[in-house]
Amino acid sequence: MTTARDTILGRIREALSRPSHPGVRSLAGDGIRDVREARHVLPPGGETEEERLGNFTRLAEKLKVEVHLATGQLEVGHLLKKLKEEGNWDRIASHRSVITESQVPSLKLPVIWTDDEPGTEALEVCHVGITRCEALIAQTGSVLVTSKGCGGRALSVLPPHHIVLARRDQLLPDMLAGYDLLRDTYGDKLPSFISFITGASRTGDIERILVLGAHGPKRLTVIISD
Repeated sequence: MTTARDTILGRIREALSRPSHPGVRSLAGDGIRDVREARHVLPPGGETEEERLGNFTRLAEKLKVEVHLATGQLEVGHLLKKLKEEGNWDRIASHRSVITESQVPSLKLPVIWTDDEPGTEALEVCHVGITRCEALIAQTGSVLVTSKGCGGRALSVLPPHHIVLARRDQLLPDMLAGYDLLRDTYGDKLPSFISFITGASRTGDIERILVLGAHGPKRLTVIISD
Protein backbone atom coordinates (compact mmCIF):
# COMPACT_ATOMS: atom_id res chain seq x y z
CA MET A 1 0.00 0.00 0.00
CA THR A 2 1.39 3.36 -1.05
CA THR A 3 1.45 5.89 1.73
CA ALA A 4 1.41 9.69 1.51
CA ARG A 5 5.08 9.64 2.52
CA ASP A 6 5.93 7.33 -0.38
CA THR A 7 4.07 9.65 -2.79
CA ILE A 8 5.91 12.76 -1.59
CA LEU A 9 9.34 11.09 -1.69
CA GLY A 10 8.58 9.74 -5.16
CA ARG A 11 7.79 13.22 -6.44
CA ILE A 12 11.03 14.55 -4.94
CA ARG A 13 13.06 11.79 -6.62
CA GLU A 14 11.35 12.50 -9.94
CA ALA A 15 12.08 16.24 -9.67
CA LEU A 16 15.74 15.62 -8.80
CA SER A 17 16.15 13.33 -11.80
CA ARG A 18 15.22 16.08 -14.25
CA PRO A 19 18.04 18.22 -15.69
CA SER A 20 18.00 21.93 -14.89
CA HIS A 21 16.65 24.33 -17.49
CA PRO A 22 19.56 25.60 -19.63
CA GLY A 23 18.55 29.19 -18.88
CA VAL A 24 18.98 28.70 -15.14
CA ARG A 25 22.50 29.33 -13.86
CA SER A 26 23.71 28.47 -10.39
CA LEU A 27 26.33 30.38 -8.49
CA ALA A 28 28.40 27.19 -8.25
CA GLY A 29 28.21 26.78 -12.02
CA ASP A 30 29.70 30.24 -12.43
CA GLY A 31 32.61 29.33 -10.20
CA ILE A 32 31.28 31.42 -7.32
CA ARG A 33 32.03 29.78 -3.97
CA ASP A 34 31.32 32.72 -1.64
CA VAL A 35 28.04 34.60 -2.01
CA ARG A 36 29.96 37.89 -1.71
CA GLU A 37 31.51 37.12 -5.08
CA ALA A 38 28.00 37.32 -6.57
CA ARG A 39 27.61 41.03 -5.81
CA HIS A 40 28.43 41.93 -9.42
CA VAL A 41 25.32 40.07 -10.67
CA LEU A 42 22.98 41.60 -8.07
CA PRO A 43 21.25 45.00 -8.33
CA PRO A 44 23.51 47.87 -7.24
CA GLY A 45 23.08 49.33 -3.80
CA GLY A 46 25.14 52.45 -4.31
CA GLU A 47 28.77 53.38 -3.78
CA THR A 48 28.13 56.66 -1.98
CA GLU A 49 25.66 57.66 0.70
CA GLU A 50 23.74 59.81 -1.80
CA GLU A 51 23.46 56.90 -4.24
CA ARG A 52 22.27 54.59 -1.48
CA LEU A 53 19.73 57.15 -0.31
CA GLY A 54 18.42 57.57 -3.86
CA ASN A 55 18.13 53.82 -4.44
CA PHE A 56 16.46 53.18 -1.10
CA THR A 57 13.93 55.99 -1.56
CA ARG A 58 13.07 54.99 -5.13
CA LEU A 59 12.53 51.31 -4.33
CA ALA A 60 10.73 51.90 -1.03
CA GLU A 61 8.29 54.36 -2.59
CA LYS A 62 7.54 51.82 -5.33
CA LEU A 63 6.40 49.56 -2.50
CA LYS A 64 4.11 52.32 -1.14
CA VAL A 65 6.44 53.16 1.74
CA GLU A 66 6.28 56.78 2.86
CA VAL A 67 9.86 58.09 3.02
CA HIS A 68 10.58 61.46 4.65
CA LEU A 69 13.96 63.18 4.81
CA ALA A 70 14.65 65.40 7.81
CA THR A 71 17.56 67.78 8.32
CA GLY A 72 17.59 67.31 12.09
CA GLN A 73 15.74 66.00 15.12
CA LEU A 74 13.56 69.11 15.31
CA GLU A 75 12.18 68.37 11.86
CA VAL A 76 11.68 64.71 12.83
CA GLY A 77 9.49 65.92 15.68
CA HIS A 78 7.43 68.11 13.37
CA LEU A 79 6.88 65.17 10.99
CA LEU A 80 5.76 62.91 13.83
CA LYS A 81 3.30 65.51 15.10
CA LYS A 82 1.88 65.89 11.60
CA LEU A 83 1.46 62.12 11.29
CA LYS A 84 -0.16 62.04 14.73
CA GLU A 85 -2.77 64.59 13.66
CA GLU A 86 -3.44 62.79 10.37
CA GLY A 87 -3.82 59.41 12.07
CA ASN A 88 -5.75 60.68 15.08
CA TRP A 89 -3.63 58.50 17.37
CA ASP A 90 -4.67 57.97 20.98
CA ARG A 91 -1.76 55.78 22.13
CA ILE A 92 1.69 54.77 20.93
CA ALA A 93 3.83 51.65 21.20
CA SER A 94 7.60 52.07 21.22
CA HIS A 95 10.84 50.89 22.82
CA ARG A 96 13.55 52.65 24.73
CA SER A 97 16.47 53.91 22.67
CA VAL A 98 18.22 57.23 22.25
CA ILE A 99 16.25 58.22 19.16
CA THR A 100 12.81 57.03 20.31
CA GLU A 101 13.10 58.46 23.82
CA SER A 102 14.07 61.83 22.35
CA GLN A 103 10.91 61.97 20.20
CA VAL A 104 8.05 59.83 21.49
CA PRO A 105 7.38 61.59 24.84
CA SER A 106 7.01 64.96 23.06
CA LEU A 107 3.89 63.63 21.29
CA LYS A 108 2.12 63.81 24.68
CA LEU A 109 0.17 60.55 24.33
CA PRO A 110 0.07 57.38 26.45
CA VAL A 111 3.03 55.17 25.49
CA ILE A 112 3.35 51.40 25.80
CA TRP A 113 7.08 50.64 26.14
CA THR A 114 7.96 47.10 25.10
CA ASP A 115 10.87 47.17 27.56
CA ASP A 116 8.18 46.87 30.27
CA GLU A 117 7.08 43.56 28.68
CA PRO A 118 3.42 44.34 27.97
CA GLY A 119 1.19 41.63 26.52
CA THR A 120 0.36 41.47 22.82
CA GLU A 121 -3.14 42.74 23.62
CA ALA A 122 -1.66 46.06 24.73
CA LEU A 123 0.25 46.46 21.46
CA GLU A 124 -2.70 45.48 19.28
CA VAL A 125 -4.77 48.47 20.43
CA CYS A 126 -2.02 51.00 19.70
CA HIS A 127 -2.52 52.97 16.49
CA VAL A 128 1.19 53.19 15.76
CA GLY A 129 4.47 51.50 16.61
CA ILE A 130 7.57 53.71 16.52
CA THR A 131 10.96 51.97 16.35
CA ARG A 132 14.54 52.49 15.42
CA CYS A 133 16.15 50.10 12.93
CA GLU A 134 19.43 48.27 12.57
CA ALA A 135 19.91 49.48 8.99
CA LEU A 136 18.26 50.52 5.72
CA ILE A 137 19.06 48.33 2.70
CA ALA A 138 19.44 50.39 -0.48
CA GLN A 139 19.49 47.39 -2.82
CA THR A 140 15.91 46.37 -2.00
CA GLY A 141 14.36 49.35 -0.19
CA SER A 142 14.14 47.23 2.97
CA VAL A 143 14.31 48.04 6.67
CA LEU A 144 16.43 45.70 8.80
CA VAL A 145 15.03 45.17 12.31
CA THR A 146 15.82 42.73 15.11
CA SER A 147 14.22 41.76 18.39
CA LYS A 148 17.23 43.00 20.37
CA GLY A 149 17.64 46.42 18.80
CA CYS A 150 14.13 47.34 17.71
CA GLY A 151 11.74 46.59 20.53
CA GLY A 152 11.09 42.87 20.34
CA ARG A 153 9.21 40.66 17.92
CA ALA A 154 5.71 42.15 18.05
CA LEU A 155 6.30 45.92 17.98
CA SER A 156 6.96 46.12 14.23
CA VAL A 157 4.07 43.74 13.47
CA LEU A 158 0.98 44.41 15.58
CA PRO A 159 0.21 48.17 15.38
CA PRO A 160 -1.39 49.01 11.99
CA HIS A 161 1.10 51.84 11.33
CA HIS A 162 4.84 51.25 11.70
CA ILE A 163 7.12 54.29 11.81
CA VAL A 164 10.88 53.78 11.56
CA LEU A 165 13.28 56.46 12.79
CA ALA A 166 16.59 56.11 10.98
CA ARG A 167 19.79 58.03 10.25
CA ARG A 168 21.47 58.55 6.91
CA ASP A 169 24.58 56.75 8.11
CA GLN A 170 22.47 53.59 8.59
CA LEU A 171 22.07 53.23 4.82
CA LEU A 172 23.84 50.08 3.63
CA PRO A 173 24.31 48.98 0.01
CA ASP A 174 22.92 45.44 0.22
CA MET A 175 21.67 42.60 2.42
CA LEU A 176 25.16 41.12 2.71
CA ALA A 177 26.32 44.34 4.34
CA GLY A 178 23.33 44.03 6.66
CA TYR A 179 24.40 40.57 7.78
CA ASP A 180 27.96 41.81 8.26
CA LEU A 181 26.60 44.58 10.48
CA LEU A 182 24.67 42.09 12.61
CA ARG A 183 27.75 39.91 13.07
CA ASP A 184 29.84 42.95 14.03
CA THR A 185 27.15 44.15 16.45
CA TYR A 186 26.08 40.89 18.10
CA GLY A 187 28.87 38.42 17.35
CA ASP A 188 27.79 34.84 17.97
CA LYS A 189 24.73 35.95 19.98
CA LEU A 190 22.48 36.95 17.11
CA PRO A 191 18.94 38.09 17.95
CA SER A 192 16.25 35.43 17.81
CA PHE A 193 14.25 37.60 15.39
CA ILE A 194 15.82 39.21 12.30
CA SER A 195 13.59 40.68 9.62
CA PHE A 196 14.04 42.58 6.38
CA ILE A 197 10.82 44.60 6.06
CA THR A 198 10.18 45.35 2.40
CA GLY A 199 7.05 47.49 2.11
CA ALA A 200 3.83 47.30 4.07
CA SER A 201 2.28 43.90 4.76
CA ARG A 202 0.37 42.64 1.73
CA THR A 203 -1.00 39.52 0.13
CA GLY A 204 -2.71 38.65 -3.14
CA ASP A 205 -3.38 34.98 -2.45
CA ILE A 206 -7.17 35.17 -2.75
CA GLU A 207 -8.35 35.78 -6.31
CA ARG A 208 -5.22 37.91 -6.91
CA ILE A 209 -6.79 40.79 -5.01
CA LEU A 210 -4.16 42.86 -3.22
CA VAL A 211 -4.92 43.22 0.49
CA LEU A 212 -2.80 45.45 2.72
CA GLY A 213 -2.24 44.67 6.39
CA ALA A 214 -2.97 40.96 6.15
CA HIS A 215 0.07 39.85 8.15
CA GLY A 216 1.28 43.08 9.72
CA PRO A 217 1.05 46.88 9.45
CA LYS A 218 -0.82 48.22 6.44
CA ARG A 219 1.19 51.46 6.57
CA LEU A 220 4.96 51.87 6.77
CA THR A 221 6.71 55.22 7.20
CA VAL A 222 10.46 55.76 7.27
CA ILE A 223 11.91 59.05 8.54
CA ILE A 224 15.58 59.49 7.71
CA SER A 225 17.44 62.25 9.53
CA ASP A 226 20.95 63.65 9.38
